[in-house]
Amino acid sequence: MTLPTNLPDMKIEHVAIWVEDLEQCRDFYTRFFGAVAGEKYHNRTKSFQSYFLSFSDGARLEIMQKPGVPSRPDAPEKEWKGITHLAFSTGSRERVDALTEQLRQAGYTILGDPRTTGDGYYESVVADPEGNRIEITA
Repeated sequence: MTLPTNLPDMKIEHVAIWVEDLEQCRDFYTRFFGAVAGEKYHNRTKSFQSYFLSFSDGARLEIMQKPGVPSRPDAPEKEWKGITHLAFSTGSRERVDALTEQLRQAGYTILGDPRTTGDGYYESVVADPEGNRIEITA
């Protein structure tokens, strides 16, 4: 399939996740994945708060909190339709192993120990503080 030539170069600007504990999630992504948190945004009228977390390659993750947003019904070890995981590349198998162990020692749930997948990725899978699946790849 050929894209129309009049389209500008595309990139994903950011991905957003609803969370219960905004500060805990901010700390998780800054501590273990090198994100830099922007200033907290707080819309008091809508009881909405968020942080944009920036990564060195320009990708951004928005974590958002607002009362009344329902939790997803399934446990993190299960799959569901929709966005199912975020993947972070560490650049090497050794870094996948080290970060996975660091997360294990910090008490996070490891959903999949480091392994080579059928499609050739070397990865592990961890649940973030909200139960979102995070792949750590080489």
